[in-house]
Amino acid sequence: MQIFDSEYFGYKNNELYCEGVSVKSITDALGTPAYIYSKKFFGDKYNEFKDAFKNVNNTLFFATKSNFNLNVIKIFSNLGSGIDVNSGGELFRALKAGFQPDKIIMSGVGKTDEEIKLAIENNILMLKAESLEEIHVIDEIARSLNKTASIAIRVNPDVDAKTHPYISTGLAENKFGISSKEAISIFVEASKLKNIKLAGIDMHIGSQIVSVEPFKEAVEKLAQFVLTLRENGVNVEHLDMGGGVGVRYKDENPFPISQLAEAIVPIVKKLNVDLFFEPGRFLTANAGVLIAKVLYTKQNGNKNFIVVDTAMTDLLRPSIYGAYHHIQPVSLNAERKDIIADIVGPVCESGDFLAKKREISKCKRGDLLSVMSAGAYGMAMASNYNMRRRPPEIIVDGDKYFVVRSRENYEHMLFDEKIML
Repeated sequence: MQIFDSEYFGYKNNELYCEGVSVKSITDALGTPAYIYSKKFFGDKYNEFKDAFKNVNNTLFFATKSNFNLNVIKIFSNLGSGIDVNSGGELFRALKAGFQPDKIIMSGVGKTDEEIKLAIENNILMLKAESLEEIHVIDEIARSLNKTASIAIRVNPDVDAKTHPYISTGLAENKFGISSKEAISIFVEASKLKNIKLAGIDMHIGSQIVSVEPFKEAVEKLAQFVLTLRENGVNVEHLDMGGGVGVRYKDENPFPISQLAEAIVPIVKKLNVDLFFEPGRFLTANAGVLIAKVLYTKQNGNKNFIVVDTAMTDLLRPSIYGAYHHIQPVSLNAERKDIIADIVGPVCESGDFLAKKREISKCKRGDLLSVMSAGAYGMAMASNYNMRRRPPEIIVDGDKYFVVRSRENYEHMLFDEKIML
């Protein structure tokens, strides 16, 4: 079987390490399932992105939805990042982690009145609006608070990101943003509202994009749109590219971030606007692994099953997207032959699997498996279905590790329930 090895997760004497800490030493102390993250990865990827765009005014806003652990958020705050939130809960977390309001932007196609009010009351940098009706609601709420709300409007450039349909967001058929055909009139109308400051234009064409071309096409379209806005008396201060930069899960060949800069910086420089980004997966996916323990192995006819203690409740992506996560042993054993097996969890759903028809070293009860590239949309999408406890999260920093979220216990899961009947 193929082994993924990097400076963040690599083998020493056939044992998997995260930076300078043995993965097995962590699970011996804390059990499984468990999420383990490399702090160094977060910093390296953030600095790589920033350095690529050093020739243009730019701000990175970490996409909280990818990984909302307070300590992960705090790491990006310490690096100088801004933060992109999608709900009142994510805004609360961002503030709790120490982000200043002027480093926070709020996205989302369905923000509630309560969330809009919370954002304006906290004087965040900007709300990103996705419909004319929402713009008027923001204006009304800002007026009731005697404030001016800074907004950007999300325009749908109708660009095919060539990604999974569930994470494609830039086509006319998707729910996000407003049509570019209608956008000019909406920008003009928004610019006349008394409690609105129209600050920018926003887009997000999808996630896990591994080609520069969709980004370049979208920026070219929006650049022309900015020029048309100016002809109509509307000026914007920034262009928000959103996120979506792809990473390697299996055999993808994602572009280096410097290649994206080479493609779009010349276009943006002509506009004299600031450039915003909202990376999430790029900064976090390969920073994390999810460690599972083998409970049982069995055969049904000619089919092999490896039953682990880790389920769709811990990592949902394979079940809902058919997403690939590479899986490899924590302890390598050259004497074990490779087999083809389904790696499945204990939840009572046929859709509860981590991998199907996967080549993997033959396992035995008690073995540890590492589910790779699990730092994005892993714990953030975890649930308590089947009354399963969500796993702990651990951040490794050099030769030390920190438990930044403990494993849930049953009492905690019942804290807000009372038997009343």
